[in-house]
Amino acid sequence: MEKKLHIAVLFGGRSGEHEVSLMSARSVLSALNPEKYEITQIGITKDGVWLAGENVLEALSKGQTDDENLKQVVILPNQYHNRIWEIQIRDSAWMLEPLVNVDVVFPVLHGTFGEDGTLQGLLEMADLAYVGAGVTGSSVGMDKGIFKDVMRANGIPTVESVIILRSEVEKNLEAVIHQAEAVGSYPLFVKPANLGSSVGITKCNSRTDLGEGLMEAAAYDRRVLVERGVTAREIEVSVLGNDAPQASVTGEVLPSREFYSYESKYVDGTSGLLIPAPLPAETAREICQMAVTAYKAIDCAGMARVDFFVEKATGNIYLNELNTIPGFTSISMYPKLWEVSGLPYPKLVDRLVELALERKADRDHTERRFRRTS
Repeated sequence: MEKKLHIAVLFGGRSGEHEVSLMSARSVLSALNPEKYEITQIGITKDGVWLAGENVLEALSKGQTDDENLKQVVILPNQYHNRIWEIQIRDSAWMLEPLVNVDVVFPVLHGTFGEDGTLQGLLEMADLAYVGAGVTGSSVGMDKGIFKDVMRANGIPTVESVIILRSEVEKNLEAVIHQAEAVGSYPLFVKPANLGSSVGITKCNSRTDLGEGLMEAAAYDRRVLVERGVTAREIEVSVLGNDAPQASVTGEVLPSREFYSYESKYVDGTSGLLIPAPLPAETAREICQMAVTAYKAIDCAGMARVDFFVEKATGNIYLNELNTIPGFTSISMYPKLWEVSGLPYPKLVDRLVELALERKADRDHTERRFRRTS
């Protein structure tokens, strides 16, 4: 019999998207075929403690992480047999014991300390294969301000915006409000630069809203994005692959609230999805081409969901953002778009594992020592 691959699924984390990660992880775990994979669950608490055990997902969901059956674990940043280590305490001394060897790490961590390149750096140092983008793709995709700069450099249109520092908000809010208002007329959107799932986003229709929105976003990140509001259709595309990525069909989000908020995504689940999006064929092709171009521009790998605005009055297309670890819940657009494109959820997860191993094999071709030629 062919040896099963051992997959470590990481979820939870120190992020405002902790609860979303748990929902995504539940779906991923249900899709991993136990006949093909051995699976280790690793849940990361909101305080950053890594825990392993059969019921760790349920423990994190219920906030009961003091379960004696859970083991505190760690990945060490050195190349050593692809191991997850258990932290044991004996006679007041901390010791490390091998827990399990893994073939692929599957991060289902949204937001900071999971989707922003920090975890990917650790996994690179540990020489582990992992699903998704590398350090560069993750960090650039995560920071909305830097991402927009890269898009503009590649000729991809984005909505007018400005980045403001939290220190500026705290020092002189009035001056910051004037700076933000120069972006365009109301409504304006204020967002944490390094967060997703619509956490910390405010639609501002007045100066009062703007001040409150700046304070809200600054609570989640030291960099805040202020963006001109556009009356637009929200179109999304899923991208899959490494060096030769492919785009899915397009999908349209029909928000049940003023915008595609956290509540409409994950709490009440009332937003509608149209797949494929009712767009002219040429517009759909252009959006898919832009999605792949953006994906390559930031050196993305594995997967991403790329979000667009199509302005209703003009038909202008604007790339909004690229999510390197998109939602994987039962209502998430990323797997739904691939399902309509002919790749059902279980096969999508299998393909992501294959791409992780392919990317690792590519990294292993890199020479790490200088070789003199004479």
